[in-house]
Amino acid sequence: MTADCDYSSEIKDKFLSLVDLLEYRARKHPNQNACTFLQDGETEVGRLTYKDLDQQARAIAAKLQNLDTIGSRALLLYPPGLEFIAAFLGCLYAGIVAVPAYPPRRNQNLSRLQAIVTDAQATLALTKASLISNLESSFVKEMELTKLRWLATDSIATNDLAGAWQKPQVTNNTLAFLQYTSGSTGTPKGVMVSHGNLLHNSALIHKCFAHTPNSQGVIWLPPYHDMGLIGGVLQPLFSGSSVTLMSPVDFLQRPYRWLQAISRYQATTSGGPNFAYDLCVRKIKPEQMADLDLSSWDVAFTGAEPVRAETLEQFAAKFAACGFRKEAFLPCYGLAEATLIVSGTQKTALPIIHRVSGTELEQNRVVASAGEEGTRAIVSCGQSWLNQEIAIVDPDSLTLCPANTVGEIWVSSLSIAQGYWNRPEETEQTFHAYLADRSAGPFLRTGDLGFLHNDELFITGRIKDLIIIRGQNHYPQDIELTVDKSHPALQPGCGAAFAVEVNGSERLVIIQEVKRSYLRKLNMKEIVENIRQAVAEQHGIQVYAAVIVKTGSIPKTSSGKIQRYACRSKFLTGNLDVVEDWSENPQGKAKFLHLHTEVESVLQKVLTSKLQK
Repeated sequence: MTADCDYSSEIKDKFLSLVDLLEYRARKHPNQNACTFLQDGETEVGRLTYKDLDQQARAIAAKLQNLDTIGSRALLLYPPGLEFIAAFLGCLYAGIVAVPAYPPRRNQNLSRLQAIVTDAQATLALTKASLISNLESSFVKEMELTKLRWLATDSIATNDLAGAWQKPQVTNNTLAFLQYTSGSTGTPKGVMVSHGNLLHNSALIHKCFAHTPNSQGVIWLPPYHDMGLIGGVLQPLFSGSSVTLMSPVDFLQRPYRWLQAISRYQATTSGGPNFAYDLCVRKIKPEQMADLDLSSWDVAFTGAEPVRAETLEQFAAKFAACGFRKEAFLPCYGLAEATLIVSGTQKTALPIIHRVSGTELEQNRVVASAGEEGTRAIVSCGQSWLNQEIAIVDPDSLTLCPANTVGEIWVSSLSIAQGYWNRPEETEQTFHAYLADRSAGPFLRTGDLGFLHNDELFITGRIKDLIIIRGQNHYPQDIELTVDKSHPALQPGCGAAFAVEVNGSERLVIIQEVKRSYLRKLNMKEIVENIRQAVAEQHGIQVYAAVIVKTGSIPKTSSGKIQRYACRSKFLTGNLDVVEDWSENPQGKAKFLHLHTEVESVLQKVLTSKLQK
């Protein structure tokens, strides 16, 4: 599927980088509000105009240029807020590669952050003055982290330094920042995103969402994640519009704050992963809805995890009285390796839901179903936009899949990032794929499974997460949804399904959070029976082990995706925060886990030995 080229002449002719774009906005509309931040998700504590952003970026850049750090990598450790935006743009203005990350909590494991610093070879760390002492003391035991040079950007005198800024030579191909992947299936990798990638993907979002300078955004997504940064912070800059921001923690603590902000600012664009809409359905009370006016909301984007038809229906039904329209939903698909968005549905069109046979889907065949048992409802993630090409490819033969067949999603686009930082082999495999006959390419191999139907893209799962038992394919998200509904004590959207090898055969394991309100009255026998029966009836497979864990303990990515890889690893090493567990063969399970841990320990010693030589 190829989209018509509609890349605006303004982007082609005027701007080579985000630096050019912000300079233009500051000249054209210096006093227009660019971004507002809500403390506690409710109280305005700061605003920045386009001129403010430009001046702060110049001052931060001038300070960085004085440190002679052009081309180096700078770690950005900020809580959500306006300081992060100024620092990110300051890095771009200085010709420094930004590396966004979230400041660790006190006593938090620093292994992921240390891995990012080591991989990126970061030499600088930018943050707020109020955080420096805490961060430095947290890092003191980690060798790589103690080498960082610290700079508090909110202490920089904007008026004194802005005039000293020297504009760097920046082109479309200049590296803008490293977006470290969430690591839902493995070790985080730094995706190299250029200025050209950012401009093209911003144009794609602008086209798909039909944005104008009058658009108004409300964003709670984390700014160090691609959806929050590119879709939430940079898209308004591209569109010449305004955005109101809040911390994800403030949203999660009280989901009402999100819809309250949309109502208060009459936002046109806002969204998040499926779980955010589900949270609103479950947590917002009828009496809170009386003051909500959601009639202005015409782009309710949803992506980053499977979009569930049931959630769309429930949210639209609940908030219709507040003026929300179901056609505002805009399901979309994207990934960091494609900068952000790959596809999205038409604005103001009702979501397209394709009902197919679950049994046939397990054989990679797409067969329409009129509601028979085992029917699966899949929500379209829309079409391609601008000059992109989407292909569905057999991941083994590297040939195009026939119509109505599930395959790997491959993408060719100017939004495709430059590769993985310092990983040439993985870059070649993932970013430079060709069909077997070399008739088309290069493509990005997304690792996601899906199919095209009437030029609409439908996502069915992820290759690495696919569960194969007795030759049958099973999508973990389908099993997780079944488990969700099997007992009222289970926390929706907080479970993981994966396979482990037991005596030479793949067996199914379920990890599931329990609601806090059920902890004292937990009936494990009843829960396990319900889970086993539901999974057997709907998927035809037997559960080998079920582990009930504490609320909030399931590993998730920054965008809310379940980290099945991490869940599986914790299960195998016995590191889950277990409330109660059950196994088909408790003795066998214990031996199995012990053996796995021993093997892992031996492998670790071998690797350590090799590295020390």
